[in-house]
Amino acid sequence: MEKVLIISSICFMVLFIIFYLFNFIKLKSVVKKSKDKYNFSVKYLMARFKLSKNTLVNRKMMIIYSLIDAFIVTLVFIIIELLPLPFYLQLIIGFTLLFALIYAIYEILGRYLKRKEEQR
Repeated sequence: MEKVLIISSICFMVLFIIFYLFNFIKLKSVVKKSKDKYNFSVKYLMARFKLSKNTLVNRKMMIIYSLIDAFIVTLVFIIIELLPLPFYLQLIIGFTLLFALIYAIYEILGRYLKRKEEQR
C-alpha cells in the first residue's frame, strides 16, 4: 500500500508537469496564432456549457486543467494497482473509470464556471 502511494505521488507530480507544459505550449500557440486549436477540456466546456473563450483560456485555467488531468490519471492508476484482477479486467475497469471521471469532474468544473460567469 505504501509503495503504491509513493509511486502515485511521484506519478501525479510528473503528470502534472507534463500536462502543464503541454497546456502552456497550446496556450501560447492559440494566443500567437489566434486559431481555434484548443485542447479537449476547453472544447468540451465551450460546447457543453456555452462558456466564453476568455474564461477558459488563461494561465489559471491551464493549471486547473493540468491538476484535473493528473488527478484523474493518478486516481485510475491507484485503483487499478490495488485491484487483484486479471490484466484484461483491469484494462476494462481502467478505461471505464477514466471516461467516467473525465466526464464527472469536467461536468462539475463546467457547472461551477457557468455559475461563476452568470454571477458577473
